[in-house]
Amino acid sequence: MKCPYCSAEGTRVIDSRPADENTAIRRRRQCESCGRRFTTYEKLETMPLMVIKKDQSRVPYERSKIEAGILRSCHKRPISTAQIGRMVDAIENEIFSAAEKEICTERIGELVMEKLKETDQVAYVRFASVYREFKDINTFVDEIGKLLKSREGESV
Repeated sequence: MKCPYCSAEGTRVIDSRPADENTAIRRRRQCESCGRRFTTYEKLETMPLMVIKKDQSRVPYERSKIEAGILRSCHKRPISTAQIGRMVDAIENEIFSAAEKEICTERIGELVMEKLKETDQVAYVRFASVYREFKDINTFVDEIGKLLKSREGESV
């Protein structure tokens, strides 16, 4: 490691400890030439997750897009921002635990719908109507019918 003050090549680590919730290592270093101290952070380099869109183009994964979709679906519903954050965290955990380099938008949409269905059925229908591109009122009625049947199955 080069000293940021004198550009000497020789530095030594005098302290190491975990940082950023154990996702990085903070190292305190001292230059052997000028004696000044500085801090470096070591973090695992990861390949960004790519999202495959319907037209087969690929874009980098963005958490904010999932958050925005859920927020729109939950507008004026009794769902806290903390609940939304937990939903997004759970979706991300599932996405990243698959350890794949790419994921299709269809899979992300299905994960979002699963979480919304568990949390708020109105928000679920709102999201599904956009995601599945409901064309008419009959499509809404069909989806609500499926929800009602699944609720009846739970209460039996």
